[in-house]
Amino acid sequence: MKKIPLILDGDPGHDDAIAWVIAKANPLFDILAVTSVAGNQTLKKTTYNAMRICTLLKIQAPIAKGREVPLMSDLITAGNFHGESGLDGPALPEPVMNLSSLSSVSLMAKVLKESEEAVTIVATGPLTNVAELLLAHPELKEKIERISIMGGGLKNGNWTPAAEFNIFEDPEAAAIVFQSGIPLIMCGLDVTEKAIVYPEDGQKIRSVKNQVATIVADWLEFFFKHHKELGWNGSPLHDPCAVAVLVKPEIFEMKEAYVQIETKGHYTRGATIGDFGGKLSGKTCNAQVVVNVNRAAFVQLLVDSCRAYEGHEVKI
Repeated sequence: MKKIPLILDGDPGHDDAIAWVIAKANPLFDILAVTSVAGNQTLKKTTYNAMRICTLLKIQAPIAKGREVPLMSDLITAGNFHGESGLDGPALPEPVMNLSSLSSVSLMAKVLKESEEAVTIVATGPLTNVAELLLAHPELKEKIERISIMGGGLKNGNWTPAAEFNIFEDPEAAAIVFQSGIPLIMCGLDVTEKAIVYPEDGQKIRSVKNQVATIVADWLEFFFKHHKELGWNGSPLHDPCAVAVLVKPEIFEMKEAYVQIETKGHYTRGATIGDFGGKLSGKTCNAQVVVNVNRAAFVQLLVDSCRAYEGHEVKI
């Protein structure tokens, strides 16, 4: 089977970590690089978390860090969701690899130049790194097969009434990416708030009993406690959708839309404005917007991904 060359770009983060669990478990992917971005926590913390996750999952790919702040605004972190470390909860291994001497953008560019096949980018944090790549290396756009994004929401936000966190963090970067002409898959709140994992699903994962499954179950326990305070009976798993849609597109519903990013609005900065089919704007659609998911199949994919780590263990 021909593998999909992949770059994982994120700000881990519990749901980024679970997304990477799915990516590493699936033989469909060849992970060529991991790049960190500031978002859920500071860049120092998200980079450290990325290295710990890669050590846990035995991802053998270079890891590079991005810039410490968004393109044109101050950094906002989500420690209220992910804790002081950005990945609070179970103990994780210390990194066994060295951080790349290259920046995230330079590593991405190197991977794109050297890959014989066009590369898919999975972006589960603010789009700062991806936008910088496109600004610095416009000649490499044709080497990007597509970008699968967790971000936005056409019906509502989760950080402000209008904006989802990843887009709100760096709307200027998001605008660059959405205007790039590169094929985009947008997994926003329209689908991710339907990709809910309940405590009984967490128990299914825990019953798998290998090291990775137990840690994933512990991450979910951390998320359950926080979301319960917000009135949820379970936890939406946002970032894993951006990987799962590549693994099993048949369990998702997608609609073509022309999506614009609001960068100026006092109340709507970071909003993703979608026009399905481009009917109202007369614009060519620039994204496949994911709007629904078979929740049971999504949970089963997560359980099966955890099973793939049978016999896999690292020292903690």
